Amino acid sequence: MDVSTFITLGVIGVTSVYLVMIYNNLVRLKHNVSQAWANIDVILKQRHDELPKLVSVCQEYMGYEKSALEDIVKARSAVASAQQSQNMQQLGAAETQMRLGLGNLFALAEEYPDLKANDSFKHLQSRISGLEDDIADRRELYNSSVNLNNVRIEQFPDVLVARMFNFTSRDLLEFDEAELKDVNIKQLFNS
Repeated sequence: MDVSTFITLGVIGVTSVYLVMIYNNLVRLKHNVSQAWANIDVILKQRHDELPKLVSVCQEYMGYEKSALEDIVKARSAVASAQQSQNMQQLGAAETQMRLGLGNLFALAEEYPDLKANDSFKHLQSRISGLEDDIADRRELYNSSVNLNNVRIEQFPDVLVARMFNFTSRDLLEFDEAELKDVNIKQLFNS
């Protein structure tokens, strides 16, 4: 075997090992995104299961606030639909409506002292608030994983391997601007 053949085989070997390393890193990133989504999915399902209990408890006390309760039910359905299809844009919009609806419901509950004193309501309010915090934390992790994945599949030389094996970018889970605005509590009580 002459030197040029040895060098050629060496270059092919090093290149092959490097491409395998790139591929394995892309696979790891893809699975990190999937795992981060699964973590969000678990919390969304837990909250999904708690919401009917909250609506039921509130209905006993808030007979005149049907629209607030109906908004929660509609938002819950929209979140479930977007969650099933894993459509991040729809999920972000539905989550925004859900959070606004829950904020309105908890603000309206202030007008009902008996409801506020109800142990079931206090427990559910605390549980759902905790789940909301968990969703925010896991959303941050998900978006970080998505960002790492998306950057990596666009960088050279990773982009070549990503295109060859159909690695695709993923959507961030973003909420609408309405959620970022302060809630006007006076307006909620004047509704």
